[in-house]
Amino acid sequence: MICIPVTASSNEGAIDEMKEAAKFADIVELRIDYINSPDLESLLKERTKPVIVTNRARRQGGMYSGDESARIGLLKEAISLGAEYIDIEHDAVNEIGDAGSTKLIASYHNFDETPDNLLDIHSDLVKLGAHMVKLITFAKKITDNFRIFELLCGSGFPTISFCMGELGQISRILSPKFGGKLVFASLAKGKESAPGQLTIDELVNVYRIGEVDKDTKVFGLLGNPVAHSRGAYIHNGAFKEKGINAVYVLFKVDDQELVGFMEYVRKGYVNGLSVTIPHKESVIKFLHNIDPIAKKIGAVNTVVNQDGKLSGCNTDCPAAVDALDETLQKIAGSSMEELNEPICGKSVLIIGAGGSARAIAFGLNEKGANITIANRTETRGEMLAKEVGCRCIGYNELNDIEIDVLVNTTSVGMHPNVEGSPISDSVLKKGMVVFDIIYNPPKTKLLQMAEEKGGVVLGGIEMFVRQAALQFELFTDQEAPLELMRITVSG
Repeated sequence: MICIPVTASSNEGAIDEMKEAAKFADIVELRIDYINSPDLESLLKERTKPVIVTNRARRQGGMYSGDESARIGLLKEAISLGAEYIDIEHDAVNEIGDAGSTKLIASYHNFDETPDNLLDIHSDLVKLGAHMVKLITFAKKITDNFRIFELLCGSGFPTISFCMGELGQISRILSPKFGGKLVFASLAKGKESAPGQLTIDELVNVYRIGEVDKDTKVFGLLGNPVAHSRGAYIHNGAFKEKGINAVYVLFKVDDQELVGFMEYVRKGYVNGLSVTIPHKESVIKFLHNIDPIAKKIGAVNTVVNQDGKLSGCNTDCPAAVDALDETLQKIAGSSMEELNEPICGKSVLIIGAGGSARAIAFGLNEKGANITIANRTETRGEMLAKEVGCRCIGYNELNDIEIDVLVNTTSVGMHPNVEGSPISDSVLKKGMVVFDIIYNPPKTKLLQMAEEKGGVVLGGIEMFVRQAALQFELFTDQEAPLELMRITVSG
């Protein structure tokens, strides 16, 4: 079920928000701790959906700062007026007394961490005799979410549980799969009642929260950062189009957390992954199988979980090569049949030496391109060049080489740092093809500079769509709705 908190500061504003929330929510949470002098009788008279009345004190992360007995008195008044639920802190449950027909939710909030003794906390909450318990923590690391999922799976009692904060957003989406009874969503940005709370629009229209159940398969993007990604939009839209019971979320995982996260993947909590910076190479050690192309490249951007056996492949390589092929064909005015290998013999400069650079370098090398690598850390660039069998140059040599195609595989210029460029405009020449694999923004600073110099530009959207379509097919064994995915990303 979906619950939308009402966080207006006046009675009139709260009534308006309740009416709006009732259009989308199964239950509305009336946060009277936000309201100056709440008029409970008027508020409850206007409800059209069941309500949870909450009057949370500041010590519990709420807004109420008055007398404690008066705070409890307002909750008792809500009971006398027939509120369907009240949310009461675990240390104040005994002060409520007889709740009549109103159902109690005994809650525990930890805004600092997800403590080690979750099972003990849950057990203590259950012993309070409420109708439902609510255990909310703050996620300091990605694996905190999976500990909450473990708790939900074994709770055996009606429980609301998820993590707050940016890292906790996945638990807000996935908790229904593991038995969570209620999901909270804000009416709009700026109306959140807790850190990391998603909007009702995001939960319903992006993640299809109403369809998430125990059989929902979980896919997602493994990387850091991930907030810029359009992956959730493109894959969830494709799942909807194809009628597939699956959801795609964003897993922000730092290097130190990768081992723990991959252990939960292996246990079956995640069915498949898209992999991005900085894990395309480091994820390989967790895989049971890797396809020959990805093995040769030494970088994986797709992981599929088959009953605990993790298989990796690389869809960046064919996606990038095909996108560049098509651009060069258009320039030549030829079809694929007339110009079979437009990349063959072209001088290509690749900026970067990470996982994407590896995929593109090996792919273009197979097509007969003459490749040069440039990377700020020259030793890494030299290592890649040695493996590919091409040369590596320093950034101080960029102005001295003649190239037909420039490919940026770094994150320089990616949202939100959109004014950045991996090179100066002096490197760019008229007629040069400039391919930036960044897709957010669609036209990076590098591409803008290239256009001003008379270059032919190729943004990252086409590569992104093609590699995502290949991933979708690996995840689902169904043909990807390519045109829908292209429209979704471009929109």
